[in-house]
Amino acid sequence: MSPLRMAAKGLRQRTVSSSIAAFSVALSGCLLMLVWAFKGEAERAFASADGGFDAVLGPRGSKLQIVLNALYHLDESPGLMRWADYEEIKANRAVEAAYPIAVGDNYLGIRLVGTEIEYLEQHSYREGRRFEVAEGGRLFQQDALEAVAGSVAARQLGLSVGYTFNPYHGLQYDVSARHEELYTVTGILEPTGTPADRVIWIPISGVQNMSGHDPATATDVSGVLVKLRPGARMAGFQLDMLYNKRGDRLTFAWPASRSILQLFDKLSWFDHVLRTIATLVAVIAGAGITALLYNAMSERQRDIAVWRALGARRRTVFGIAVLESLGITLAGLVGAFALYVLAGSALSAFVQREAGVAFDIFARNAAFWWTPLGIFGIGLLAGVAPAFKAYRTDVVKNLI
Repeated sequence: MSPLRMAAKGLRQRTVSSSIAAFSVALSGCLLMLVWAFKGEAERAFASADGGFDAVLGPRGSKLQIVLNALYHLDESPGLMRWADYEEIKANRAVEAAYPIAVGDNYLGIRLVGTEIEYLEQHSYREGRRFEVAEGGRLFQQDALEAVAGSVAARQLGLSVGYTFNPYHGLQYDVSARHEELYTVTGILEPTGTPADRVIWIPISGVQNMSGHDPATATDVSGVLVKLRPGARMAGFQLDMLYNKRGDRLTFAWPASRSILQLFDKLSWFDHVLRTIATLVAVIAGAGITALLYNAMSERQRDIAVWRALGARRRTVFGIAVLESLGITLAGLVGAFALYVLAGSALSAFVQREAGVAFDIFARNAAFWWTPLGIFGIGLLAGVAPAFKAYRTDVVKNLI
């Protein structure tokens, strides 16, 4: 019988223990790929989900808070800014497009965002890609009580064309804070893979003049989404100087994606913790394989002695132990990729639902080749000690 068949037979005889060892390998491999590959894709996805904007102008406050509020719809606005501020930056020669937004209301926990109709009609959220309304719908009219729902928001709430709803005050759903206005959904946006998918869009005047809102803020906005002209290379620096260095009332967050990348940098310590845990799990899995096979070789010393007496060479016996270790590791690696697909898909769906950012869990990443190589190396080393145990078996002593 060949060493490969003998190794396979040995694994079948220890199905339960071998399966447990393989699962520990699968778990460690999955964790390593999630930590490295998924984190890298998360950074790329969030940085590229800027909706086609270069900057955000907002009230004086944290750049990160302004970007999270205006672009990702994840935070509260630090305050309000005047309509004249929007008109001023829109008129700047370095600005190609500027769109105001107003927030402060929700429907069953889904944020309502007020904006100008030109944003949904004219803006390209990615190069060559504009917002499209699913068949049977249309965009809202600027002065009507109408709404257009993002694809994720529509799916979560079961919205369809013709659906009517009353907004609720605040960004958190409170059943006692219902507004009297009745809005009608006129369209559902096609998926964009950006945070625009997870909100409901209404005319900006609707948010500004909603019943119960302060009439003194009827022309104020929460922020302005800004796209600079391609040829205006110094525009970002000039606007940064104008609003951030010389002024004390507004904040210009530029480049918009920088704030998100800085957030990931601040959380890098947590990333290191996860990497350490995943590496320890891999090492423990290797130790488990070593212990499993070492005990197996101790129990099979008589069988090994018989093989040797029948002509099996020491290196053949050595190879059987190594092959058993590699067999467990290979099964674990297959399981690791299966777990990664399941866990990655679940995490991707969760992030898209909560942040509106689409992940590609199969995006090319070095972790997909060095993780299997690293774990395969651990599996190879795990089989060395049991292999030496088998290699040094005393034939005469174990046949008596």
